[in-house]
Amino acid sequence: MISLTHIKTRTAQKEDIESVLALQSLYLYDNLSEEERQEGFVTTPFTTEQLEQIIEREGLFIATDKEQIVAYAFAGGWDYFSQWPIFPYMTSRFPSLHFKDFDISTENSFQYGPVCIDIPYRGSGLLNNLFEYMRRQMVVKYPLSVTFINQVNKRSLNAHVNKLGWTVIDEFDFNGKQYYGLAFDMQESVL
Repeated sequence: MISLTHIKTRTAQKEDIESVLALQSLYLYDNLSEEERQEGFVTTPFTTEQLEQIIEREGLFIATDKEQIVAYAFAGGWDYFSQWPIFPYMTSRFPSLHFKDFDISTENSFQYGPVCIDIPYRGSGLLNNLFEYMRRQMVVKYPLSVTFINQVNKRSLNAHVNKLGWTVIDEFDFNGKQYYGLAFDMQESVL
């Protein structure tokens, strides 16, 4: 089991881009075999320019072990994420979605994810630490977080629902794939 003693969480800087791209490449859906995908994957291939944009918005969070990036999590407003067609589709569904006492909107929520954790660090509690760091930064702007998980990514769904406490609030099809929509109350600590 990996010890979290040396793990540091922080907001990413531009000098982290190359390492984030390398970690992304390791777990990108298109780069994995069917067997490897069972351990989880990310589907969105971010470019250097897109990473620069989210870093400027202070929306990329990383975990490092002895200066090596071993995990990342994205978080940002819907205006940033609207460049991918799935996100405008998701936000078009908001008027029919509710979570706790919230009517979900693009003003009171942000998109969380993707999140990627290097395999040796999975199951170590790193997800909770990274998520909690991100939560403390983002709760000052948004009371809610919303995300989607591909229904075949059972590992990610389990981690978010059972370890972090996300709630499934929606199911939808997009481009021939099935997704869960999830919400999280940003007032709730995960540690």
